[in-house]
Amino acid sequence: MLKMQVLEKEARPVLAVDIGGTKIITAIITADGQVLAEACQPTLAGEGVPAVIGRLFSAIDNLLQQNSLKTSHLRGISLAVAGPIDSKRGIVTVSPNMPDWHDVPLREMIRQRYEGETFLVNDASAAALGEHRFGAGRGINDLVLLTLGTGIGGGIIIDGRLYGGAGGAAGEIGHMVIDVNGPACGCGRRGCLEALASGTAVARETIKRLRQGEKSSLAAMVGGRLEDITAEKVGEAARQGDGLAQDVLSRAAKYLGVGMANLINIFNPQMIILGGGMANIGAPLLDPARQVALAQAFPIAAGAVSIVTAELGEAAGIYGAAAFAFGNDRR
Repeated sequence: MLKMQVLEKEARPVLAVDIGGTKIITAIITADGQVLAEACQPTLAGEGVPAVIGRLFSAIDNLLQQNSLKTSHLRGISLAVAGPIDSKRGIVTVSPNMPDWHDVPLREMIRQRYEGETFLVNDASAAALGEHRFGAGRGINDLVLLTLGTGIGGGIIIDGRLYGGAGGAAGEIGHMVIDVNGPACGCGRRGCLEALASGTAVARETIKRLRQGEKSSLAAMVGGRLEDITAEKVGEAARQGDGLAQDVLSRAAKYLGVGMANLINIFNPQMIILGGGMANIGAPLLDPARQVALAQAFPIAAGAVSIVTAELGEAAGIYGAAAFAFGNDRR
């Protein structure tokens, strides 16, 4: 149990929330990144919006009650959520991991219930903020973060602040079109980076080629259940020398590299940070992606950038939600 006094507003901790498709993480975090308390519970997103909102309220209530906190002890409540955010109105316009989330006024719902300052940010943008303030990007003024997982998200830091764009929707890096004739993407377009280089894309390409008769140790690895193949399993097979797995990852790495080259040319960042579960595949994916990115980018911009892996892992979103509330980190 925490013993909190009412501090000056800027010195108070933030109650940060990361709402994902599978779990809701809540934490009390100070301005210097100290986690004072943390909890986690399942999202159960398939039960619909009202049920998830009810669990969100319960998660916040429990963290406050268990630590004898009131909203007067906090700088505010800050929420990170997947999907495009209308930052001016505080609305989750759509969330790819949570069915039926369309134009949900989440910021106002939290503000009315807890009668305190409330913040709302996209989860990948939050991850960029978290890595910038507390992780691999400490001390870096200009960086781009890519989250490589089931999909591909991103966040952009310019002059030390989160870049949100005109409406707060900047950073949808996964939906940069790499190949106009490429495969269909979940967003309804074709050839997006996400459709070519995400974990979903890697697994789909592997399964397609196995069903076409190509040989790979992956079939035995999953006991013949091809639908159980994941990008992580493809990475494991590639590290063991499997030719098909290596080829699939090489293809994904090429597209990822082209996407990063575009980012390097457009933003001229000091750093690109690669996070998410696919970054854990390591060298079979990341090494060729770096090579393509640096070869395709303009030399002056390529010479200024370092491409690194994230440090905070799954905690980046919760740290970034806190950083967003502490301010001076967004434009």
